[in-house]
Amino acid sequence: MELRNIAIIAHVDHGKTTLVDALLKQSEDFKLKADAVQELIMDSNELERERGITIFSKNASIRYKDTKINVVDTPGHADFGGEVERIMRMVDGVLLVVDAKEGPMPQTKFVLQKAIQAGHPAIVVVNKIDKQDARPAWALARTYDLFIELGANDEQIEFPVIYASAVEGKAGIEPHLEEMKNIQPLFEAIMKHIPAPKINEGAPLQMLTVNLTYDNYKGKIAIGRLYSGVLKKGMTIAHIDRHGEIDKEQLTAVMLFDGLSRVDVQEAYAGDIVAVAGIPTVSIGETIADVQNPVPLPTITIDEPTVKMTFGVNTSPFMGKEGEYTTSRNLRERLMHEIETDVALLVTPTSSPDRWTVAGRGELHLAILIEKMRREGYELEVSKPQVIMKEVEGVTKEPMELVSIEVPESYSGVVIEMLGKRLGVMKDMKVDRGVAYLDFTVPTRGLIGMRNEFLTSTRGTGIMNSIFLGYEPWKGETTHDTHGSIVSSESGISNSYGLMIAQGRGQLFIGPGVEVYEGMVVGQNAKSENILVNICKTKELTNFRSKNMGIQETLDVPRTMELEDALEYIGDDELVEVTPKTVRIRKAVLKDIDRRRARRESS
Repeated sequence: MELRNIAIIAHVDHGKTTLVDALLKQSEDFKLKADAVQELIMDSNELERERGITIFSKNASIRYKDTKINVVDTPGHADFGGEVERIMRMVDGVLLVVDAKEGPMPQTKFVLQKAIQAGHPAIVVVNKIDKQDARPAWALARTYDLFIELGANDEQIEFPVIYASAVEGKAGIEPHLEEMKNIQPLFEAIMKHIPAPKINEGAPLQMLTVNLTYDNYKGKIAIGRLYSGVLKKGMTIAHIDRHGEIDKEQLTAVMLFDGLSRVDVQEAYAGDIVAVAGIPTVSIGETIADVQNPVPLPTITIDEPTVKMTFGVNTSPFMGKEGEYTTSRNLRERLMHEIETDVALLVTPTSSPDRWTVAGRGELHLAILIEKMRREGYELEVSKPQVIMKEVEGVTKEPMELVSIEVPESYSGVVIEMLGKRLGVMKDMKVDRGVAYLDFTVPTRGLIGMRNEFLTSTRGTGIMNSIFLGYEPWKGETTHDTHGSIVSSESGISNSYGLMIAQGRGQLFIGPGVEVYEGMVVGQNAKSENILVNICKTKELTNFRSKNMGIQETLDVPRTMELEDALEYIGDDELVEVTPKTVRIRKAVLKDIDRRRARRESS
């Protein structure tokens, strides 16, 4: 059977996963049980479904005529770029999905750059042509510009173009939806333009581990491309780690992808994407080789983390009330388990036995980990995200981001001022149909806590995306405003009367009837300093009616603080308490007298 190995890449929400669904459903051997038919088949993770983004790369195989097509769905967000870089080593070509209205976006650029550097040919799929304001010709012109900008060679620039409506499962070589019948033109383009894998028949066994997953029965599973040789169940192989050390291991299982499933097989042949079990110490970028002639493949370099946070055991008065796993041993085991499969994550112990520094590729990368842990029943407290600085030849360097913003022209001045305070430097500005497209280079630390301010200032109409550029010398102190918090001075149940007093000072995060403790942050002060309020205070009852007795004051609807909102909001002296049921913001030091003492000692 012939083989094709392709990666499908796109910006967040450009329809990449929906397109894979259409390919799967219209392949010749893909059968779904009636109760399993669903949208976004590849987004199998609960978090991916909720957020509408791909977080973890996944494999599937599709059969078209006499060809097996291995499809790898790649994350579209730059925080999960560690996945993208590795996937390019597994495939021979890419499908680039571009929104017919928006054109190629920043994270399209990030992933496409990796594909062009790997020398892969691309098929461009202009998706969502069924949108009312679709402009496929404009999107295609922008895509050509992007290929040229990224240094694509002559062959890569002469890419084939397919127009599609993934949600309807239709594609064609012309942007006329009414003439399209099915997704078959895309299958034909893959067969014609994506080369079959090159196999050196005489070379010894070589497989590069590109991805890891975990199975409760099989243990750690290594996924990668088999470059040469044959893998057999039960055979002894050489495991070459990234330091060049060789260990002999016996494979307990060899698996291939069939549809969305991994299927046990006795043998796997060169060119295919294979999953193997039985190598407990295997990591990403390492080689599985022939015992008699162990030849390593080039290792995969993994970008270093740029943002770090402290993860610790929950120390609030509510500790243990809502979570199943609350001890330092539970937390440590969970973090160690995570770094086995997520190599872009770095966990280091601190001087405290119940706290760890966890570093990742960005705020979203770490927020997804915290969200996964809370859904699994863990309680923990986390600190404010901080950027990781580097010392290079005596010069302090910090991570920089390229921020691309799309906003109505009337809000462009507000956005330019906002990013100016955060040391942003404008690189480009275009205005088209009343929409401003702005590009800035900004220190990563300037973006922490900016999302809510950006959405508020643009009345929810702005779109902001960023990708990591690299490290540059320290840019100096930022001047954006810091916030003050409304802090509960007592423990108890929040009361409408106490909340009315607090509401006069700022915006509340909670309503009446909520259990609170001393030192818990219950709102944002309108000024930059913290204030203490007794929100459990009740109104004194008297025998006299006041003149305004019948006039009822009303509480505003409190601002809901989800996990990512809380991580953006907290200051240096605050923590986020995360439990399976609740996200709370609190002071790191709960008692006011202790905070005052600490301030005196530090001054």
